[in-house]
Amino acid sequence: MTTTAQNGGQPAMHKPAVVSEAAWEAAWKQMLVKEKAQSRARDALAAERRRMPWMAVEKDYAFEGPQGKVSLRDLFEGRRQLILYRAFYEPGVFGWPEHACRGCSMVADQVAHVAHLNARDTTLVFASRAPQADIARLKARMGWTMPWVTITDSFDKDFGVDEWHGTNVFYRDGERIFRTYFVNNRGDEQMGGTWNYLDITPLGRQEVWEDSPEGYPQTPTYKWWNWNDAYVADAEPDKKWVEVSDAGEAAFRAEGANEKS
Repeated sequence: MTTTAQNGGQPAMHKPAVVSEAAWEAAWKQMLVKEKAQSRARDALAAERRRMPWMAVEKDYAFEGPQGKVSLRDLFEGRRQLILYRAFYEPGVFGWPEHACRGCSMVADQVAHVAHLNARDTTLVFASRAPQADIARLKARMGWTMPWVTITDSFDKDFGVDEWHGTNVFYRDGERIFRTYFVNNRGDEQMGGTWNYLDITPLGRQEVWEDSPEGYPQTPTYKWWNWNDAYVADAEPDKKWVEVSDAGEAAFRAEGANEKS
């Protein structure tokens, strides 16, 4: 380890050793073994989530949307899965009315394009107690485009998000709605990316490699991916993209086989 000199009164920074290319490659491969183990453990945990019991939602909840009153069922927008994040933007929150809570704003800034979630039969919605006029102004100012509704009843208290942020996941089976998962505190830090959102849903990423219960929807890996402005409901995967992704996957697997030989 090497040590830098004090800078501006800050403690000296202890830096890792500088090594040769071969030594760096060896160290990276050692780290990669642990990272692959972590990836497999994460996949196993997601598979376990998909087997969690469900809780029936018996109460009718009302929200206010841009077009007026909406129910919890309406928030699904016809899809089977709903991810509902409770964001703190309301009187009494630090930053009001110019800003939402800094932590909730950080989450909002990380949200990937929702078209990819929608393509997997999943809707993402933010919910706060601020009036819709304030929410619309905030979204426009910050460049946020996800659906964002106003809580009007006891939804936040009933689902553990009245005093702290949190992400609830729901599944719609016909007219019935079920709560399937909940994450808050530091668990929310990883939220925002398409894969992390799908991994907390009951259907998961819906790709054939996943360990899911029998009968769950699954499609070939990579093939459903599309540009966020090019998804079409019930469309078959683009044949050219299938060819490209097949070639890339074959090259990747060939490289892996060569490394093991």
